[in-house]
Amino acid sequence: MVDDGSTDETRALCLEHGVQCLSSPYSMGNGAAIKRGARVARGDILVFMDADGQHSPDNIGPMLERLEEGYDMVVGSRSWSGQAGVGRGMANTLYNGIASWMTGFKVMDLTSGFRAVRAGKFREFLHLLPNGFSYPTTITMAFFRSAYPVHYLPIQVAARIGKSHIRPFRDGMRFLLIIFKIATLYSPLKLFVPASTAFFLLGLGYYGYTFATLHRFTNMSVLLFSAAVIVFLIGLISEQITVLTYKNASAGN
Repeated sequence: MVDDGSTDETRALCLEHGVQCLSSPYSMGNGAAIKRGARVARGDILVFMDADGQHSPDNIGPMLERLEEGYDMVVGSRSWSGQAGVGRGMANTLYNGIASWMTGFKVMDLTSGFRAVRAGKFREFLHLLPNGFSYPTTITMAFFRSAYPVHYLPIQVAARIGKSHIRPFRDGMRFLLIIFKIATLYSPLKLFVPASTAFFLLGLGYYGYTFATLHRFTNMSVLLFSAAVIVFLIGLISEQITVLTYKNASAGN
């Protein structure tokens, strides 16, 4: 049990029931708690679940069975009815779609906090995990990038106990930024090539317009064409850095 600076009776209850509790003097974030627990936990398999009463321990058995089938991570996938409101459901659907496009695999529940994973492979990416929310986003895309098989197991979730600290707009933008951040580590050209193409087409279109009306090649067209080339070259460099990053990570394990 990881207690991220809570003010309730978590530590006392853990002590009463003989449960090891890693306590922090102040809150450092969901991701920080995950990293602390992963470093201390023993065994070859790690199981993560939120402490808000949504997840049922009865699902752990089926998740472990999927790991035995050869998967490296099994994620508890919530249905639409398991989302905390229509807004959160729509946001998660958007995140799932973007992540699926980035990875080339069907991502059923990008933000689920209920998952079982092989400890050694999970610890490879501890340095990538943010201290705040959205560690599930990061670890999911990192596993897909490293060709570690991921399985989504449909689960039912109960109504959460307590109030969520996630704010739809603030944390929604943060989730999107993290998706794009991980995408630059996952498949940079999927971001940079469309952006480069957009600049090139804008430049070509603007050049056609100015040539037809002014019979000249303007500075704006030069700027747009230059931006297309620069963005494309940045994408190529990022792709090479990505290859080296994962090559070194594999060599170290």
